[in-house]
Amino acid sequence: MALNVFDHDEYRPPVWKSYLYQLQQEAPHPRRLTCTCEVDNRPKYYGREYHGMISREEADQLLNQAEGSYLIRESQRQPGTYTLALRYCRVFGNQTRNFRLYHDGKHFVGEKRFESIHDLVTDGLITLYIETKAAEYIAKMTINPIYEHVGYTTLNQEPTLKKHLPRSPEAPDGPAPAKDGGNAEERLTSLVRRATLRESDFTPKYEKVHNFKVHTFRGPHWCEYCANFMWGLIAQGVKCADCGLNVHKQCSKVVPNDCQPDLRHVKKVYSCDLTTLVKAHNTKRPMVVDMCIQEIEARGLQSEGLYRISGFSELIEDVKLAFDRDGEKADISSSVYEDINIITGALKLYFRELPIPLITYDAYPRFIEAAKIADADKRMESLHEALKLLPPAHCETLRYLMAHLKRVVRCEKENLMSSENLGIVFGPTLMRAPDLDAMTALNDIRYQRLVVETLITNEDVLF
Repeated sequence: MALNVFDHDEYRPPVWKSYLYQLQQEAPHPRRLTCTCEVDNRPKYYGREYHGMISREEADQLLNQAEGSYLIRESQRQPGTYTLALRYCRVFGNQTRNFRLYHDGKHFVGEKRFESIHDLVTDGLITLYIETKAAEYIAKMTINPIYEHVGYTTLNQEPTLKKHLPRSPEAPDGPAPAKDGGNAEERLTSLVRRATLRESDFTPKYEKVHNFKVHTFRGPHWCEYCANFMWGLIAQGVKCADCGLNVHKQCSKVVPNDCQPDLRHVKKVYSCDLTTLVKAHNTKRPMVVDMCIQEIEARGLQSEGLYRISGFSELIEDVKLAFDRDGEKADISSSVYEDINIITGALKLYFRELPIPLITYDAYPRFIEAAKIADADKRMESLHEALKLLPPAHCETLRYLMAHLKRVVRCEKENLMSSENLGIVFGPTLMRAPDLDAMTALNDIRYQRLVVETLITNEDVLF
């Protein structure tokens, strides 16, 4: 994406804050204190910084030379375990700190894992320096974030849907130094995507939480929530696996639940979170649901045993691969798949492979409780309340599916599929027991059937 996609009269990227970047530049550098004599039984993954079994006092005397100096020693208290001794007067005062050191193919003392001891110490010195020097500043980073001024919308829109946004206020400590032009462009592009494009007015505004994963950023990066530098050598922050948003770990806790998945990150249709999929493609429902139901209603409503009879599993897998590869351009017409049972099988497979079932784990107990109510009116009331627990995209997809299955029931004389039969087929497909023991899950099957049967029969009332 070119940098001139936005009109500078409409939108101006925020000013990146440079204070934490400057602190990282000021942080002391590691100084390896090498051992001048040969040490027996030195672990193969340590170098000359290993001094063997020496006491804390001996390590302290050896390191009393320069800021950031370090060595590795074997613990006298627990032979076979190793300690990183580090001198850092500006943080620890006039003393040496000892950290239990681990190795499992990589070196670590905490959550972060490093290829070398030198990188571990470098990252540690940076982190200790910044988090000590700027503790108060870091605690207030999430106040007045740029995120609220920039906005957050989706990539996959026509240019005509661009909107005017207020200018982002400048940060008080000036722009950050840009050492890597590629990284600066990547950050700018990410913000332009959110600031200049928005969802269609005709698409429901489904709420979706970000799918944050710890991430190592190559080159200088700034948080897209607070505009502050993301410090350290590795695992400097988190990245949303669905939309690509980069933020500090602490900022991720206050980012609004407004993830707008980017198709560059959402690479498949099956086994993808339902809300993520519809937001990435900017649709009300998953395209696989709409396309399969349209194809079934066009040529299969009167097919005997519809949804009960299985199609060939190899061809069902072909349909799945077609959707994953081609999305809404997948060809599932009769010229490619003459047997309608292949299409019904592909639709059922989609629901079975959802990581979060259509009737979600959170809502599952309420639906089962409702099904156990003997009084029909009270059961309906309870189901109506249970539906409110579903995420909007799940509820809309369930409504559309139940309306379709009701049309299937209207052709019961031809297809021999009653609401009870469809409940048997779709109960376990749409509902999965969350961590229940085998016996309880088995007992729930009859209630799952009853839930789906009631939803089909009363679709026009419940939705």
